[in-house]
Amino acid sequence: MARETDQLVAEIDEVRDHLATTIDTLIDRTSPKSIARRTVASVKAKFIDANGSPRFETIVPVVAGVAGVVAAAIVVRRLTR
Repeated sequence: MARETDQLVAEIDEVRDHLATTIDTLIDRTSPKSIARRTVASVKAKFIDANGSPRFETIVPVVAGVAGVVAAAIVVRRLTR
């Protein structure tokens, strides 16, 4: 009987520790600072490789797209005046 009680207490302690770890993980995942940190890291990874070198295959199309939008805005503004 005492062994079963000790076994149950040990199982409850294991479950409690597992739940605490799960809750800590969920809190970290939903924290605004953690979300912002992951987002920044994701964006950086798209433009900079692991060695710290720029990824031109990603940067060039973005710069060209921004330049195209700015040029289109300028043309539209001049035509509407």
